[in-house]
Amino acid sequence: MLVQQILKSKADATVFTVPPGTLVSEAAEILAEKRIGTVIVSADGGKTAMGILSERDIVRELAKTGGACLSEKVEAYMTSDLETATRDEKADTILARMTEGRFRHMPVIEGGELVGLITLGDVVKARLSELAMEKDALEGMIMGH
Repeated sequence: MLVQQILKSKADATVFTVPPGTLVSEAAEILAEKRIGTVIVSADGGKTAMGILSERDIVRELAKTGGACLSEKVEAYMTSDLETATRDEKADTILARMTEGRFRHMPVIEGGELVGLITLGDVVKARLSELAMEKDALEGMIMGH
């Protein structure tokens, strides 16, 4: 299965973005309100991705420096060295990269532009669906259908 198929299968393909000057507290409010794990940091409203800020980034900084980090800008804590995917990459490859890198969200970039965001859960769901179809096909072959 390809990343483009995973993107098409998502119930909600909205990618939430914030400008780099957004306060961490504001980003945390968005994460909580939308019940999402990450926001993309983008200076141009979502066309390009400068970085990514996750719940984990915020929690780690809270543990290190306390509540003062909530008054800082997201650009101070975002991951700017992004791991990205393209639409034609295979789910297995993405799953391996996410597992090895120990992250759960990956922006999908085409031609330098942000086109979507996939999560570890999206990829696992797609793989399970694919495996179920393969199992059914093999059972059908064995049973002579």
